[in-house]
Amino acid sequence: MATDMAAGQQDVNRQDVTPQSPNPQSTDPRSPDLRSSAAQSPVSASPAAQTAGPEAVSSVVRPFVTEARRIVVKVGSSSLTTAAGGLDADRVDALVDVLAKVRSGGEKEIVLVSSGAIAAGLAPLGLTRRPKDLARQQAAASVGQGLLVARYTASFARYGVRVGQVLLTTDDTSRRAHYRNAYRTLDQLLAMGALPVVNENDTVATDEIRFGDNDRLAALVAHLVRADLLVLLSDVDGLYDGDPAKPGTSRIAEVAGPQDIAHVEIGSAGKAGVGTGGMVTKVEAARIAAAAGIPVVLTSASRAADALAGRDTGTCFRRTGRRSADRLLWLAHASTPQGSLGLDDGAVRAVVEGKKSLLAAGIATVEGDFVAGDPVELRDGAGQPVARGLVNFDAKELPRMLGRSTHELARELGPEYEREVVHRDDLVVLG
Repeated sequence: MATDMAAGQQDVNRQDVTPQSPNPQSTDPRSPDLRSSAAQSPVSASPAAQTAGPEAVSSVVRPFVTEARRIVVKVGSSSLTTAAGGLDADRVDALVDVLAKVRSGGEKEIVLVSSGAIAAGLAPLGLTRRPKDLARQQAAASVGQGLLVARYTASFARYGVRVGQVLLTTDDTSRRAHYRNAYRTLDQLLAMGALPVVNENDTVATDEIRFGDNDRLAALVAHLVRADLLVLLSDVDGLYDGDPAKPGTSRIAEVAGPQDIAHVEIGSAGKAGVGTGGMVTKVEAARIAAAAGIPVVLTSASRAADALAGRDTGTCFRRTGRRSADRLLWLAHASTPQGSLGLDDGAVRAVVEGKKSLLAAGIATVEGDFVAGDPVELRDGAGQPVARGLVNFDAKELPRMLGRSTHELARELGPEYEREVVHRDDLVVLG
């Protein structure tokens, strides 16, 4: 079986990137052909840019893009669906054409984080807009997710590329065993020549469904799979220094750090109305990835080919940090605290400055209804969160433990209480 798979992947890598069946060009003016993106004008350009004609895409190469071997690409709902809901097959095919060409030589791996499940389910369920209530969002996701993956499966099949669906919630990746399993699954899919299509498990998520149009999820998946590059595709061709619809604004080509965009007023969700994210979530995702040592390119779906070729398009976010312990990035940015623990001054210093585990002796207060293994916030005397971690005891167990040493707890309550309330391996300092 493994031999057959390896042989099949060699065939895929050797084949020409021309689809096995013709792909008709879209007549929808909202659906530019991604395969000729260098000739496209920006999706959202300022009037000044429109007057001057389409923005010329520079041939300057971004080496970190061309050298990247494992790439996470995130595409938003508005780039895949119609304004009324429902998948736009031509848009999906155009994106697939670009991604298939990038991986055709066998030297690059692609993980696709795709929004669009809820949006794809709107039209089939007779909904004209994205519903606000959770139950109907989940119903739309249930219908749309199958349609979305089926469309990707059929489109990538034109190139002989297999697709694997991976649905995640934040809980899957903040807990140690779940995190390792998610990594192994994604890594094995890539090793076997499949292209993972990742989405949030909206049909069962609660708070997670408001995660932010999968932008943050994409940044965390890039960290999870140890990607060399994150590309965020949407209906906007980059970050601008003002409202791109107004004269006098210009694209920000490169962001070396937060200080470069401190003056920029960042807009919210796009005009299509089918997604939940906007430029705010994209910039936050770029910040998370860059701080974890992963460079980011933010641009429109119509410029995907240029972005993945390393051309000067969109906005590049340079690395600002180094890769941290894998799971802790998820714990800091993706987990939803189920309660909080108030720490005394000594415990705050031990956790924040000493990078120590949290013991019961340093806890002053307990709030929330959580169980062992849940994420909780650790707060200082002023009530400000200073850290987040996975707790080893239920909320109902902790009140009788507060302020007591581990030896005392073991003597009076049993040896199972002679351990940390939050171990330092399951704890991340905030800020």
